Amino acid sequence: MNPEEQKKETDQPYGYNGEILHVNLSEGTWEVEKPNEVFYRTYVGGSSLASYYLTKEVKPETDALAEGNMLIFACSVLTGAAISGFNRFTVAAKSPLSGGYGEAEAGGFWGPELKFSGFDAIIIKGKSPKPVYLWIHQGEVEIRDAEALWGQDNWDTKELIREELGDKRIRVASIGPAGENLVRFANVQHELTHFNGRSGMGAVMGAKNLKAVAVRGKNKMKMANPERLKEISKWHNKRIKSHPSNINLTKFGSTAHVAVLNHHGIFPTRNFREGVFEGADKIGAETYHKTIFHSKGSCYACSVKCKREVEYKTDKYVIDLRHGGPEYETLGTLGSLLGIDDLPAIAKGNQICGLTGMDTIGAGGVIAFAMECFENGILTEEDTDGHDFSFGNADAMIWILEEMAERKGLGKILSEGVKRAAEIIGKGSEKYANHIKGSELPAHDGRGKTGMAMGYALSATGADHVECPHDTAFAGNIESLNPVGLLEPVDPLKTDSVKVRYFSISQKVWSLNNCFGICNYCSVPIHAMNFDNLVDTVNAITGWNTSLFELMHIAERSQVIARVFNNRNGFKPKDDRVIRRWHEGLPEGNHKDKPIDEQDFRKAIDLYYEVSGWNKEGKPTRGKLIELNLDWLIEASNL
Repeated sequence: MNPEEQKKETDQPYGYNGEILHVNLSEGTWEVEKPNEVFYRTYVGGSSLASYYLTKEVKPETDALAEGNMLIFACSVLTGAAISGFNRFTVAAKSPLSGGYGEAEAGGFWGPELKFSGFDAIIIKGKSPKPVYLWIHQGEVEIRDAEALWGQDNWDTKELIREELGDKRIRVASIGPAGENLVRFANVQHELTHFNGRSGMGAVMGAKNLKAVAVRGKNKMKMANPERLKEISKWHNKRIKSHPSNINLTKFGSTAHVAVLNHHGIFPTRNFREGVFEGADKIGAETYHKTIFHSKGSCYACSVKCKREVEYKTDKYVIDLRHGGPEYETLGTLGSLLGIDDLPAIAKGNQICGLTGMDTIGAGGVIAFAMECFENGILTEEDTDGHDFSFGNADAMIWILEEMAERKGLGKILSEGVKRAAEIIGKGSEKYANHIKGSELPAHDGRGKTGMAMGYALSATGADHVECPHDTAFAGNIESLNPVGLLEPVDPLKTDSVKVRYFSISQKVWSLNNCFGICNYCSVPIHAMNFDNLVDTVNAITGWNTSLFELMHIAERSQVIARVFNNRNGFKPKDDRVIRRWHEGLPEGNHKDKPIDEQDFRKAIDLYYEVSGWNKEGKPTRGKLIELNLDWLIEASNL
């Protein structure tokens, strides 16, 4: 059935509002769409709802930074339920980094607040002729002047909006100067501790002259079975306190990953040349919690409390408690990836990125590229304004972060992202430009987990560590994945038919969390929530009689829509690849001289197409689209 035929007004549902806000910034107008339950049950929210609207309405020829791109803030039918981890939302658009599908998730408090204000999602079109911000409260919408906010950092933006509107409990998602200046890896943030970091969503927001989206709501969501939901929440919180992985997250946050990945020889170091960092102890969990750690932070209704808040002061650095603290990815991308073991400097870099609104993964990836270019004489001190841009130079990292945010000098080139920066610099620099589909790599090395490498290669957004399974977690006990038919442990180093089956199934589990706005640190399959109670939770919130079968189809549907978006935008099988370095051996560590075999990897990708119901060109077949109730995509897919 065509989705347009499904959309009809419906009675007030359980768990969600049944209202989607459409804003046209070019015209300064807005309207409310009221899809029916069938639509919500098909597209649920998050990445699923976002991919639907983007694929349906954004024309392939549209430039990501042009007026015709669309920016989507999408909660799910579950967002805002009082249960740990059910607080995430998606920001999506055509990506200015890849030219393909882009999305980024974040937790915190903004998503639930949008739901409480009366809307499940915001679809933003056009471009305002001058800077504006959206003010959404109790079902009311205002497009307000933001010229006085333009140029302000993210902290001052939040404070000024709260002061103007007279409410300190307003939640503000905003961009900093980097987003205004169209840095291609600019992000969207709120509270300076929660970030929709990947795919350059902040640049899209800046291109629309949209400084912020402020939300405030007082209406909690109505639940279908509140008593059953309370029972599950109580069970979940109790299990979080006893589940080993969640205990470690509460104690150390994600900082514990530094020691684990370094021990296994897959801690990306010096632009992925190495997998063991000699300075890992200086930036890992023990040092972190003895030096800069101040307190734990959290997200709405979550008992894990994995967020770190830091404070530190010397003559050289002042690290402000308001700005949260670096998590694992930042410790890797602003630390080991650059050969930097100065923890206060990394925290300072994290603070700069938070205030100016840059993704630390993107920023670290492009700086690592520039450092290797400097090491090989492609860039010189003439290019770096006299700075020694060698690996390990923390001062150079701090300097170039600020230059990138302002698009000045070398920073202007690097602000284009590593793919475009290499094209501008030339001189053979392309071989040091590590990216997948234009996206810089998070701090994980696929040479030690080939299933994750497949995830990077096949994700519509490119390299994204939260879009795919990490097979090292299932090299031993795989009991948590038994309900989806995976019964035996996987070998993290193999790239064979067994790995393809493991990946094709478990990838849907990760996608499920992004569709429903659930944090991976709370949910299936690694952490406290299990499949049975997840299905019960969806039913208790929505009143649906759903099943794991239906949930997995929702996840696959989201992946297929995003795939078709990329197909339409010119992506080919050659784009489903990993970086050249992963086909080379590491010089030391547990995975020394154990590269990913390039031919085996290509065969695995081709087999994944076949398993997934895609043709040899990587396009979902007509039969697959019909199976997933995506008939409306057949014409768009040229099938």
